[in-house]
Amino acid sequence: RFCLPLLLASLSTMATGEEIAPALQDSWGDFWLFRFFVNAAGYASIVVPGFLLIQYFKRRNYLETGRGICFPVIKSCVFGSEVKSVHQEDGSLPPRAEPTESSTARQVFKLLFCAAGLQASYLTWGVLQERVMTRTYGATETDPGEKFKDSQFLVFMNRILAFTVAGLYCALTKQPRHGAPMYKYSFASLSNILSSWCQYEALKYISFPTQVLAKASKVIPVMMMGKLVSRKSYEYWEYLTAALISVGVSMFLLSSAPNRHASTVTTFSGIILLAGYIIFDSFTSNWQDALFTYKMSPVQMMFGVNVFSCLFTVGSLLEQGALLESVRFMARHSEFTAHAVLLSVCSACGQLFIFYTINQFGAAVFTIIMTLRQAFAILLSCLIYGHTVTVVGGLGIAVVFMALFLRVYARSRMKKRSKKLPPGETPVQKV
Repeated sequence: RFCLPLLLASLSTMATGEEIAPALQDSWGDFWLFRFFVNAAGYASIVVPGFLLIQYFKRRNYLETGRGICFPVIKSCVFGSEVKSVHQEDGSLPPRAEPTESSTARQVFKLLFCAAGLQASYLTWGVLQERVMTRTYGATETDPGEKFKDSQFLVFMNRILAFTVAGLYCALTKQPRHGAPMYKYSFASLSNILSSWCQYEALKYISFPTQVLAKASKVIPVMMMGKLVSRKSYEYWEYLTAALISVGVSMFLLSSAPNRHASTVTTFSGIILLAGYIIFDSFTSNWQDALFTYKMSPVQMMFGVNVFSCLFTVGSLLEQGALLESVRFMARHSEFTAHAVLLSVCSACGQLFIFYTINQFGAAVFTIIMTLRQAFAILLSCLIYGHTVTVVGGLGIAVVFMALFLRVYARSRMKKRSKKLPPGETPVQKV
């Protein structure tokens, strides 16, 4: 009975020669690994019975033998229409409208609107995320205040609002006929919940600039997995930009800042959580790409994933008794309530801006806007929360973003050249 607490206590103190903030060591039950397994057990209590029900209906051949008032619901959840659409060029989104000469001013206005919406949504989201996870609420001269510790509740808040926004959008606008079995959204939903949880939880152990750079460098493990598992080939410029990103991230992480605050320490736990975020997020995007082979819009995807996200998170929170505890925290601290609601609004609006921007201007423009957003997010975090960045660390950040912009530029050039070449020719030798 003493093995698990001792193991968790020993892992929680593993760091890069620095101490973790004392607030994180209140009890071994607050350690992230314990919370991860508790959350996973809550999700399993929903996933396992659901899996058994799906297998039961499939073995009974319910699609042909089923009758009654529940038949349409079970058919939609377990079987769907099983009609897949023809792959489009990008595999996920409808073809975007090309700008015309007569609507140049309108297109410029749309671009500015999309850029402003994405920057406002995600910069505000990033600032609030760091505020909620790293600062105390209710602090006075005599009371140090208390921190909000339940990352899963923040994930639930984000998903419930995204579910509502996507549902209203689907109800008020014309959407393609839905054909995917609903249960298939649960896989992307589960990985999306876990990636978001790791993202929030990592801020307890690492600085926000470190987290942003880790997100920017996730192209490296994606390429490695593609090479090892799928035997994919990549152009030389992709290897070059991946190497530049790794060099830049290493320069930032290895740079030492004097008088570094405990909240900016990169710990072993933070690195593990960032790795978990990258792995789960990569699975989410790949699974969603596979689901887009069914005829559906991005907002339908957003709705389907968030349905299961709400189900999983609220079920786990209720089983742990954490939902009422979080609500009580909101009642004690009105400032936290405002932050949590605004955080959810920014997350939901940001998803809609993503879909609209890619549909109107394509993935390259969207990537440029979001890369700029990452640079601005690091700058804002350093200004607002006082993170110290050395000259070497600043050069590392510059190298990372230079590599990202080079990647976008090279990809756009490759697409233009591939359109001019005869079918079957490759513009650049792959390795």
